[in-house]
Amino acid sequence: MLDTEDTCAMHTINHVNLSIEELVQAALDRHEGILAQNQALVVKTGKKTGRSPKDRFIVRDVITEKTVDWNQINQPILPEYFDALWEKAEAYLSEKDASFTSYLKVGAHETLGIPVKVVTEFAWHNLFARVLFIREAQSDAAVANQWTILSTPGLKTDPVHDHVNGDAAVILNFSKRRILICGTQYAGEMKKAMFSVLNFLLPEHDILPMHCAANAGKDHDTALFFGLSGTGKTTLSADPERFLIGDDEHGWGEEGIFNFEGGCYAKCIDLSEEKEPLIWNAICYGSVIENVVLDPITKAPDYTDSSLTQNTRAAYPREYIPLRVMSNNGREPSAVLFLTCDLYGVLPPVARLTQNQAAYYFLSGYTALVGSTEVGQGSGIKPTFSTCFGAPFFPRPPQVYAELLIKRLQHHNADVYLVNTGWTGGAHGQGGKRFSIPVTRSVVRAIVNGNLKNAQYEVLPHFNFEVPTAIADVDSRLLNPTRAWSDQAAHDQCTRELITQFVENFKRFQVADAIKNAGPRIA
Repeated sequence: MLDTEDTCAMHTINHVNLSIEELVQAALDRHEGILAQNQALVVKTGKKTGRSPKDRFIVRDVITEKTVDWNQINQPILPEYFDALWEKAEAYLSEKDASFTSYLKVGAHETLGIPVKVVTEFAWHNLFARVLFIREAQSDAAVANQWTILSTPGLKTDPVHDHVNGDAAVILNFSKRRILICGTQYAGEMKKAMFSVLNFLLPEHDILPMHCAANAGKDHDTALFFGLSGTGKTTLSADPERFLIGDDEHGWGEEGIFNFEGGCYAKCIDLSEEKEPLIWNAICYGSVIENVVLDPITKAPDYTDSSLTQNTRAAYPREYIPLRVMSNNGREPSAVLFLTCDLYGVLPPVARLTQNQAAYYFLSGYTALVGSTEVGQGSGIKPTFSTCFGAPFFPRPPQVYAELLIKRLQHHNADVYLVNTGWTGGAHGQGGKRFSIPVTRSVVRAIVNGNLKNAQYEVLPHFNFEVPTAIADVDSRLLNPTRAWSDQAAHDQCTRELITQFVENFKRFQVADAIKNAGPRIA
C-alpha cells in the first residue's frame, strides 16, 4: 500500500517513504527507466551526464559570509534570489500529478548525523536517494537540524530572471538548511550537495570530512582511500579480503571514522566481473544504473559502451556488498592511501610519505580527470590539481581541512602512502601503460597487511619520498619509475613538466615552510 498524501488543490499525490521495491515499480510505471537483464533500473539523465559546477551556488549570508572560500567553485547567490526560486520550484511541483518524499539520514554518527527530507519530481531520483543515503526510520515530525532537498529536474531556470548562470541550478542554503536542484536529471547532484553540507559543518566539531573510501580487516584495522573519481576508490575498497565501510565519503574524529552514506556509487565504464566481482554482483534489483547502454535484445548492460558518457554509474545499497562493517564506521585508520592517476608516468606505484609530505600532496590533490563527473569536460583525459582530493565539495578554505588532517595524523600516527593508479613506463599517449588492477591490488594488499611498514626503501630523486624496493607479486622494475622507462631523456622531461606544475599550483597555499619544502623539486 503506498503511503500518500495530497499536497495541493490540484490533488498532487505525494508518495512518502516508499520502499525500494515500490519506487522501482513507480519508476517503471511512469516510464522513467527500464529493467536490465540483471534487474537493475536503467535510466538516462539527458544532456547533463555529470555534475554542473558552473551552476552550483551557496547562499551568501551571515553564516557563510566569512567562512566560505568564495571562488569559481563556491559561487555566491543572494538569499532573496534563492527564496524566489524555491517558491517557483514548489509551485512547479504542485502542478505535477505526483511527487516523492523520503525521510533519510546522512552521516552514521550518533550526534552529528543529519536528518534529510528528500522531495523529488522523479520516482527514480527518490530511489537513488534511498539507495545512497542512510535508511533509518524517520517521520515528518519537526527535527531541529533537518535538511530538505527539493529536486525538480523538469524546471529549467532563466539566467536573467533567476540570477543564475544557465538553465540549471544547484543551490545550498545553510541558514534555512535547504538544497534546491533545478534543471538537471543527474542524481549525483543530490549526493554531492549533502557531502558539501557535511564538509562545511563538521570542521566546527573537530571532524575531518574526507572524499575517501574506507574498509577494515578482520582485526578491525582501518584503511582510507582518498582520490578523485576514476582513481580507484570504489574498486580498491571493494576488497574480497576486507570489510567495506563506505566507498566515497567519511568523517574522521577522535573516536574513529564514520561513513556519510548508506550506499555506493560506482563508475561502470569497462566494469569487469573478473576484476571487480563485488561491484558486478551488487548491480542487481534495487540498484540504479545511469547512462549505461543495453543490448537491444538481451538487455544486458554493455559497460564498454561510452556513447552516452564516460561517466556511466551504478548506485546500490551497502547491504549488497556481503563483506561490510555492519556499524557503518571504523576505528582510527592505520593506513591512509592517496590515490593519484599520473598521466606523466613518473610517479611510482607506491611511495611512503612523511606527515609534511602528506599535507603537501593532500593540498595538491594531483590526479587526472578520467571520464570526468563534470559536464563540459568531454571524454578526454587530462591532469588536474583538486585540493583535498575533492575541491568541488569543500566550501571552507583548504587550510582548514589540511590542518585537521595533520592533527589526526599527529594524534594517531597512521602511515600515509601515495599510490599511483595511472601510467608507468611512459606518459599517457606516449608509449606508457596504465597499472593493471591486479598490480594495484598487490600494492594495496602490502599496505593494509602492514608489509610495507618495515620494508626496504630507497629515495626517489626530485620527489624525495621513499619507494619500496620489493613488493610481492609486483615486478620490481615498476617500483622505481627511473627504471621502468626505456627512454631516460623522455622520463626526465616528463618529470620536469610534472614538478613544474606541482610548484606552480602550490604557490596559492599559505602554509608552513616545512610543508612547502616537502614537495618535489628540480635540482
